[in-house]
Amino acid sequence: MRVVVKVGTSTLAHATGRLNIRRVEQLCRVLSDLKNAGHQIILVSSGAIGMGVGKLSLSQRPNDMPTKQAAAAVGQCELMYVYDKLFTEYNHTVAQMLLTGEDLENGERRTNFQNTLYRLLELGALPIVNENDTVATEEIAVGDNDTLAAIVAKCASADLLVLLSDIDGLFTADPRKDSDARLIPLVEELTPEIYALAGGKGSDLACGGMETKLKAAKTAMENGFDMVISNGQQPEKLYDIIAGTPVGTLFKSGRRSAFGN
Repeated sequence: MRVVVKVGTSTLAHATGRLNIRRVEQLCRVLSDLKNAGHQIILVSSGAIGMGVGKLSLSQRPNDMPTKQAAAAVGQCELMYVYDKLFTEYNHTVAQMLLTGEDLENGERRTNFQNTLYRLLELGALPIVNENDTVATEEIAVGDNDTLAAIVAKCASADLLVLLSDIDGLFTADPRKDSDARLIPLVEELTPEIYALAGGKGSDLACGGMETKLKAAKTAMENGFDMVISNGQQPEKLYDIIAGTPVGTLFKSGRRSAFGN
């Protein structure tokens, strides 16, 4: 199975912006084991700006573009250093791929990205993709890594996209505010009622939210691959997800479902 796993800033970092060492170690161990089992893994990783905030000792996520890009430049180095170190311990080679919206919208550049991505998978490497926040501006930015992950999964002809978030899945209401909120385990159609369930973003360091995840689900379902939203606090749940055990919310594609029809 070819699987794209997107991990959000809230999974990778504490509220301080500093690395959540235990969580990242668990994630890398599980992904390495899944690769050992024969699966092709592509990791779409947020966290560059968030980690840069922590390393630069900023009091909060910056709002102005130059400081965001400066934080991303610092944080991306730290992020890839950690990934390279941890995956090397399990004998896996990582490759960094930084993209902007322009890279994905331009036909020739998108083809070059796809060719490199496929070749890395053939060579047994683990591609780690992030938006190139150091140069992306509003005009050329993808905007959020949920959307980026869905586009990468489409380009890679993935079987499954997993979004690891700070919430267990899609709920009937915000579970942080409503004790009666219920998890929706399966979505087979994106109806107006489903879209109405999207709320705001989670942590202060993140830039996405349920709205961007539903946008990613639309891309997945329209292009024939499944998508799962699961809580990133438990990376070991990836074993269950890939095995087809119900975890979080499954957005099931009718055309080429990873778990059958």
